Amino acid sequence: MTSEFREQLYIGGAWVPPDSGDRIEVENPYTEQVLGHVPAGTAEDVNLAVSAARQAFDGWAGLPLAERGAALSRLHEALAARAADIARTVGQELGTPLKIAQAVQAGLPLAVLKGYAELAAQPVTEETIGNSLIVREAAGVVGAITPWNYPLHQVVAKVGAALAAGCTVVLKPSELTPLVAFLLFDAAHEAGLPPGVLNLVTGTGPVVGAALAGHPDVDLISFTGSTATGRAITHAAADRIAKVSLELGGKSANLILEDADLVKAVKVGVGNAFLNSGQTCTAWTRMLVHRSHYDEAVELAAKTAAGYTVGDPFDPATRLGPLVSAGQRERVRGFIERAQARLVAGGLDAPVPATGHFVAPTVFADVDPDSELAQEEVFGPVLSIIPFDSDDEAVAIANNSKYGLAGAVWGSDERALAVARRLRTGAVDVNGGAFNPFAPFGGYKQSGIGRELGRYGLEEFQQVKAIQR
Repeated sequence: MTSEFREQLYIGGAWVPPDSGDRIEVENPYTEQVLGHVPAGTAEDVNLAVSAARQAFDGWAGLPLAERGAALSRLHEALAARAADIARTVGQELGTPLKIAQAVQAGLPLAVLKGYAELAAQPVTEETIGNSLIVREAAGVVGAITPWNYPLHQVVAKVGAALAAGCTVVLKPSELTPLVAFLLFDAAHEAGLPPGVLNLVTGTGPVVGAALAGHPDVDLISFTGSTATGRAITHAAADRIAKVSLELGGKSANLILEDADLVKAVKVGVGNAFLNSGQTCTAWTRMLVHRSHYDEAVELAAKTAAGYTVGDPFDPATRLGPLVSAGQRERVRGFIERAQARLVAGGLDAPVPATGHFVAPTVFADVDPDSELAQEEVFGPVLSIIPFDSDDEAVAIANNSKYGLAGAVWGSDERALAVARRLRTGAVDVNGGAFNPFAPFGGYKQSGIGRELGRYGLEEFQQVKAIQR
């Protein structure tokens, strides 16, 4: 894909000039240099994209399942051919270390899209209740608004599910990391998706995002991002009684019980907290440790954090890249500066490269469970360690949060599973259980509404109808 495509929007099956000549700079957070520019879309661009999606809806929703699945398989094939470009692009615009970018930022969305191509071709489940035939149908035109931290995975989680369900889509990617979305649309064009089925409007949240959320012809808004923005989108959609699906913030707890494999639990926990420089909504940012092993855990976590190499995302030795922007760096530094806890690793004075939006991997011990550090989503490489004396206390601390997105428990299998069942959160890993991209993903409380991924994610983009006979 040549760079001039980044100067255009994708609407109605073609690259088209934007309504405005305004552009948004995209920065490399490691070099602090401008990578390129994308259009600053307008409400008029959104109108055109929604109109194209509306015109395409009946044809796409009515397409035989085998044909829809085949179209998504072609999209997957075209996108897989761009895997190296995806990893490199995300490394440049987000700063994800290349090894992680290859495995997660490129590998994960490709696996998810392949799964949706297979689901799209499967017969839609129908059931009979008395004299009623219960069917599922595509929800309609979808407005997808996605974040910057996993810029292709979060797009595919929405776009793949929506297209598989028979919906058409208008996508607004984050203005901080929009470039990888152009690779997806280049692949969609090559795959020959019908015109209007998938549309791209880049721009800011207050302009493009707001226009999508409030558009009368958008049937469903699917948003991933901050809880504050999710609240605003919900209000905009509520004015016209539109459906919303929200994946929002998290403050996940990692519970290390007294009979856990302490070394593994701590090392894996630190790695989870620092993945993608801590810019992960599911990050286990609260490490809860039984008091009998607390001092050892603190020492091990500090040593593990100190071993993280910070630097150039394209250096194979780098384990921690920069934060996405100067603003994000200063936000995270503010949490560290205000923290009322014992600093055991990193901190504001720890050495980091002179250029780039870096924060050193930081660990605090003796964190008050009610403090800002334990309650608010930092979204940076900052870990809080908290002691507990019993399973009941650990569960109470873990559930003491306005969020409920993810978490972990380590201990003997039956005991850990029993504790996991008590956590008010959408996902829990027991003893290092691997992330499953086909299991339902979403949160309780202020972590969101609805689920993504796999069959449950597809059902978010469907309506249920009862036909009486």
